[in-house]
Amino acid sequence: MWFYVRWSFWLALLAVIAGFLHYTLPRNDVVRIVSADIRRIDPGDNALFWADADTGEATGIASRDVHFISAKRPNDSEMEYRNEDTGWGWPPYFKFNTSSLHTQASDLLSTRDNPQWVAIKKYGWRSQYLSIYPNAISVKPVDGPDVRITPWISLSILFALGCTWLAIYSRWRKFWAKRRDPELD
Repeated sequence: MWFYVRWSFWLALLAVIAGFLHYTLPRNDVVRIVSADIRRIDPGDNALFWADADTGEATGIASRDVHFISAKRPNDSEMEYRNEDTGWGWPPYFKFNTSSLHTQASDLLSTRDNPQWVAIKKYGWRSQYLSIYPNAISVKPVDGPDVRITPWISLSILFALGCTWLAIYSRWRKFWAKRRDPELD
């Protein structure tokens, strides 16, 4: 019985950590931008997935204008991104360039007949049911829809976290072997 409880706890903890890392680590999407607009939003129940209302402004009003980038993937499916400053908050991207990114996205608009493919670096998830959008961090033109971009920042962070976990785990095992096992004998 305790075996299942213990492994269920560790699997649940691992799922929470993996979900947190998947949400916050940057990823790239290769898309074609079809529009860049500004909408008035009121986050409501899903406010956890939006930036703070007072990031970049002095007022604490929950309802605010948010920049959005609408795009099409190479398989012609739709994707929308929000474009909000993260400021000094979490995740620590220190993003203060919402207006500049909106201008870049507007300049890179393209049509189906004359596509211009771009790589949008983003974090977050897209859920139509929860009305949450990934936040665009940067936009850069790429050669075509089949370009593969290696997420070096995410890989570096995962490598550093893996090394840290391995160091802590090995020290814990040594501590346990030296301190606790002789007492049990």
